[in-house]
Amino acid sequence: MTLIRCHGGLEWLNLSYFLYSLALAMGILLSLPYWLYKMMRHGKYRAGLGQRLGNVPPNLVRHTDSRPVIWVHAVSVGEVLAVSGLVEEMRRSFSGFRVLISTTTNTGQGLARKRFGEEYVFYFPLDFEFAVRPYLQALRPALVVLTETEFWPNFLHLAHISGARIVVVNARVSDRSWPSYQRFRWALRRMLAGVDAFLAQTQADAARLQSLGANASRVQVTGNLKFDVCLPAPPPIVETLRRALESDAAGPVLVCGSTVEGEEPPLVNSFETVRTQHPRAVMILAPRHPERFDQVATLLRQLGMPFYRRSEWTGGSLAGGVLLVDSIGELAALYALADVAFVGGSLVSRGGHNIIEPAQHGVAILTGKHIENFRDIVGLFQSHDAVRIVRLSELTPTLLQLLAVDSERLALGQRAEETIRSQKGATARTLAALNTLLAASETPPPSVQAAHTH
Repeated sequence: MTLIRCHGGLEWLNLSYFLYSLALAMGILLSLPYWLYKMMRHGKYRAGLGQRLGNVPPNLVRHTDSRPVIWVHAVSVGEVLAVSGLVEEMRRSFSGFRVLISTTTNTGQGLARKRFGEEYVFYFPLDFEFAVRPYLQALRPALVVLTETEFWPNFLHLAHISGARIVVVNARVSDRSWPSYQRFRWALRRMLAGVDAFLAQTQADAARLQSLGANASRVQVTGNLKFDVCLPAPPPIVETLRRALESDAAGPVLVCGSTVEGEEPPLVNSFETVRTQHPRAVMILAPRHPERFDQVATLLRQLGMPFYRRSEWTGGSLAGGVLLVDSIGELAALYALADVAFVGGSLVSRGGHNIIEPAQHGVAILTGKHIENFRDIVGLFQSHDAVRIVRLSELTPTLLQLLAVDSERLALGQRAEETIRSQKGATARTLAALNTLLAASETPPPSVQAAHTH
């Protein structure tokens, strides 16, 4: 059994993990009323509670498949989408392994079960030894694959001493996280020592990881997996809406996705102005968080805006109104209906959301200026003149301009789609790096050895 040794000795290290666990427990205890409220009011965190506390699902324990395990952790919907292609490629290339996927959020869990099969998906345990250790003992993973920046101290420590190889794929350090990470650099340096490889999205992310203590020899740039995400078959609602819009001569269509609190009022006000020039325009509005669906519906009523909830729409005319998307997992496909797409979390200071999904459909994209969490992606699109970044005061005039000049709007969408195509290949590079790491293990399965020779 290998132990991480550091300055101050093993005793100091064990004390550090104990103090971290104590602080985490106190934090959960002090915030317990909040978690209980979320459970009772919105049903959040209730699902999978036993699994989060260390109760390994029977389907994982009593599995007849004796192959060694690769454990992939994807926090929520965005991460599940990002690793979808990679997981499928791993299943094909690493047939000597059983690939299991954990998530943190309920929405991520639901999507992962649809994508990968319920018997391969479970909830990630809380970062306590009593919750983590049962999974490591039951699954005995040969490889743990974490997405982006999932640095959980106890989990990383226990996975390392269990003998598992640990890789962070699609690794990034956002502008928002960077200052906090710098303050705790002393702790991160020790924690990151157990990670075997960091596969970063960009050179900037690689530099930041090394600055935080990641061994330079273990860091490489493989690109952003989200550029490789293949569009799934669209759900039936997309074609149903398309036919309804065409038969009703409704449009143009504005899709506002992943909106957060404080964004819907100005977006609806802009849509009101759009309607003065395009009376049959349609807004498809998709709030980011399911617990806000009712709140946004109430807001639309208060503003006197005609609307249907997606769950209640039965084919009525949407011309001049709003379709409130109160469903999960359909937004990416709904962007295909847009003449213009607005990506939320960006008019207010929330760090922005991913603009890749509308770009895959060749749609003209607007986003606000608060895009700190996606600085590199948005910067890339900016460099190709493939996105419009607007301040609140610029939202309405920019919308009107794009809707008035077809050639400008269509060219903007075409450049967005071309930008996506230019960045593909991260999945292949990531798979090659994982293959090398597994092949370097003491006893890789034959399928990995064979794949490594081709």
